[in-house]
Amino acid sequence: MAGRPKTTSRTSRGSETVSVSVNGIAHIQLTVNDGQRSLPFWEAFCHFLDMRTLVRNDETVYCIGSRTGVLVRVAPVDKRRRRFDQDSVGLHHFCFRARCREDVDRIHGFLCRQDSVRIVHPPEDGARFAPGYYSLL
Repeated sequence: MAGRPKTTSRTSRGSETVSVSVNGIAHIQLTVNDGQRSLPFWEAFCHFLDMRTLVRNDETVYCIGSRTGVLVRVAPVDKRRRRFDQDSVGLHHFCFRARCREDVDRIHGFLCRQDSVRIVHPPEDGARFAPGYYSLL
């Protein structure tokens, strides 16, 4: 593309490589066991985050907003017995970038009002991970 600088570097063997600067993450796709419970929750949560629903059916909800998409789909029947384990191979967590600490507190309030939401920890300072990091899990 014209006007886009390439980033080049040398490998340990001396060959030149070209890298690409990404423009964020376009969407996250999650797979859930219980669509009747999870799809309404995720749709409501995305609406709370000022996203709008683009696709909604019995198996999927896809919401977009703020240059981000969240797609949630029901797992195939033969894979629904599996439980999420944050310490297993695969996704550990994902993090929305909030505009301020008060927004994280508002998200916490929203989640506390939902049925069946497990909050591991309330909003807390996480400067040990990165400067200004404030999160809930």
